[in-house]
Amino acid sequence: MSTQTVTITRLGAQGHGIAHGADGPIFVPFALPGETVAIARVGNQGTVMSTSVTAPERIAPLCRHFGPEGDACGGCSLQHLADAPYHAFKRQLVVDALKSKGLEPPVGELVTAAPRQRRRVVFSVRKTEKELLLGFNRGESHTIVSIVECPISSDGIIGRLNLIRTAAAALAQGSETFRLTVTETQSGLDLAAEGFKKIEDSQRRAVVETVLTLKGVARVSVNGETLVEPQKPQLDFGGVLVSPPPGGFTQATREAEEAMSALLAGHFAKSKRIIDLFAGSGTFALRLARHAKVHAVEGDEKAVATLDQAARRAQGLKPVTVERRDLFRRPMMPQELKIYDGIVFDPPRAGAEVQVKEMIRSGVKKIAAVSCNPLTLARDLAILVEAGYRITSVTPIDQFLWSSHVEAVALLEK
Repeated sequence: MSTQTVTITRLGAQGHGIAHGADGPIFVPFALPGETVAIARVGNQGTVMSTSVTAPERIAPLCRHFGPEGDACGGCSLQHLADAPYHAFKRQLVVDALKSKGLEPPVGELVTAAPRQRRRVVFSVRKTEKELLLGFNRGESHTIVSIVECPISSDGIIGRLNLIRTAAAALAQGSETFRLTVTETQSGLDLAAEGFKKIEDSQRRAVVETVLTLKGVARVSVNGETLVEPQKPQLDFGGVLVSPPPGGFTQATREAEEAMSALLAGHFAKSKRIIDLFAGSGTFALRLARHAKVHAVEGDEKAVATLDQAARRAQGLKPVTVERRDLFRRPMMPQELKIYDGIVFDPPRAGAEVQVKEMIRSGVKKIAAVSCNPLTLARDLAILVEAGYRITSVTPIDQFLWSSHVEAVALLEK
């Protein structure tokens, strides 16, 4: 380790300050462009020791757990940056990813996020001899910072932190670390624990007995198996109530979900028959079915069943059909796609390269891509553009406040 003084010139893709050293870039978390900082350096990583020049864009963070010292968690990387440059940084992540593939389509302003909107939070949990640790990992480590506040999370989650701790304590066994995904639903908190090798019968009973004494817990599951469900957890997808499967994927904020859905609704306003690829439990499919026939394709069996049940119960929808299919191993082929006049695809972070290469031979007039990874989105869009599609708009959406992650919706026409 060495100490030196550096000047930060820009923000990197992870939200860290970057200084230019004699032997290459130095990454300095919690430092901003224009700042001069003394750092302790290990390799190309620097830790701020003191700041002699402070950037005018620096603001006071809202959370006691943010920063390079003390009980800082690694959940946020940009609480110290003022709104305007923060929003510009998020939008630029999308612009730069597109440029890396030679694409310069119109990129809209960032759809911004506000504090206390996050309805889905993933905690790390571990029981020690002294206490139960429930919180987030410190940056670049497996050390759990046990939190007492979190300004990104909804009041329905943080306001019930003691309740969550009580349920987590019943789940904890030995010193094993596990993940606890907490989703705020209309009927209560949905707690999904993952990372257990095995759960004993005695522990099952303890969890059930504990949860039944708590008000506000809809369901507790372990590794996808429901242990107790006092209430059926329910989410509202555009007026259709959906009970997601245990541990099932849900958009992190309702506001981002609504913004993405509105963009899709506008793009497909005149479409009569739409296929939704990587459909999950129906986030977009059920909304689009208000005005068009929808075929929803998803690889997860429980998500497909959830979507099918919700569509069958809902009133006022056009026909919704579902298909379980691993689109990475068995993509929809051109002859299957050409009967539709609209395609939506919302793949995992890896993108949908194999599926897109089949999509371009279908001739479908309108396509919408939803992505949480600008780099794989840019790769997939470049394939579509090369095949004759035109990107009419790209909208960045800040679903993960104060992090380096950004969603985007790209709309295309043949």
